[in-house]
Amino acid sequence: MPTELPEVPVSSEQHLRRRAVLVAPGSDERKAGKALASAADEVVLDLEDAVTAAQKDAARELVAPLVREHGATRTVSVRINGRGTPWFEDDLRACAALGDALASIVIPKVESADDLVEADHILGESTVPVQALIETPAGVQRIDEIVAGSRVAGVIIGYADLGASLGRARTAAPEHWLYVQDRVLHAARAAGVQAIDGPFLGIADDDAFRHSAQWVSDLGFDGKWVIHPAQITSAAAAFTPTDDQVDAARKVLTALEEAENRGAGAAQLDGQMLDEAVAVAARRTLSKIGA
Repeated sequence: MPTELPEVPVSSEQHLRRRAVLVAPGSDERKAGKALASAADEVVLDLEDAVTAAQKDAARELVAPLVREHGATRTVSVRINGRGTPWFEDDLRACAALGDALASIVIPKVESADDLVEADHILGESTVPVQALIETPAGVQRIDEIVAGSRVAGVIIGYADLGASLGRARTAAPEHWLYVQDRVLHAARAAGVQAIDGPFLGIADDDAFRHSAQWVSDLGFDGKWVIHPAQITSAAAAFTPTDDQVDAARKVLTALEEAENRGAGAAQLDGQMLDEAVAVAARRTLSKIGA
């Protein structure tokens, strides 16, 4: 059985919009600054894959003041180095010291609840939430115990490492990942945390990228990581309801409220019966625009 995770309060941060999440190297001040000035819903400053071993400590020192400067006005998270690396503990302690300026800590290659237990012990009294990056077959298989952590605000699929582990081609279409996507999405929804799609393995805002974003949006994901600022607008659009969808959702909730006020047992709209399932979908639509 997995090690039981202690109860840690998670702020309303887990309900932040993450339609388009831009990842920037924590070792490059220019690129990090450009990302922080972008229209991305969230910026993840990366201490892991984008940083060489020789630059790890310097990157950590560079990221801290950027988070303090920008964290009060926008959503800034940090991807740390994973459990088992020499930098895991120092990264976590540095993140804990950032307090409320830091929206979350992205922990890579999470494979079990034990990874989160160790992170939680190091973070101590800090209440900063974490996002779990699922990048291995073991992580996919244990996703239910991973999302159960009370500090977890979201889970992200990491396609590059997962694909390498599976022997899957980097050119695999989004549809080829349906099992993993559904597995992660179901677990996230059951736990009440966000499901974020990982980056498309290309930097262009082209038809292939837009298809991948729309595919996971239609599945029910909350957002997508992007690795180039040019992809932000298309990613955000894929996870933003149209005006017609928003209008229809408001009409559904209004009709249900009016029926309740009349004491009616059922509600109708445009000849269709409305029930709680329709209401849930309508509320989810409105939540995507912050309503």
